[in-house]
Amino acid sequence: MKFIEFGLGNKWFIRTETEINNGAEFEEKGIVLPINLQSIYLRIWIKKSVFILDSKEGYKKIKKNRKDFKILIGIRSL
Repeated sequence: MKFIEFGLGNKWFIRTETEINNGAEFEEKGIVLPINLQSIYLRIWIKKSVFILDSKEGYKKIKKNRKDFKILIGIRSL
């Protein structure tokens, strides 16, 4: 699964995070092709709360252990 994100709060303004089947993940600067669109999402992270509005999964609110601030628009891809 790949997550291509645009916005504030990550290491780079545009980045791709790739998750491998064994649970490991890594990030790269820019957009990594190919893109097999699964959904588009808006993610807002304020302190320990993360609000996600996803075109496929709808609205979710999750809690994280660390505090951060991020505003991102993303593409979930296979």
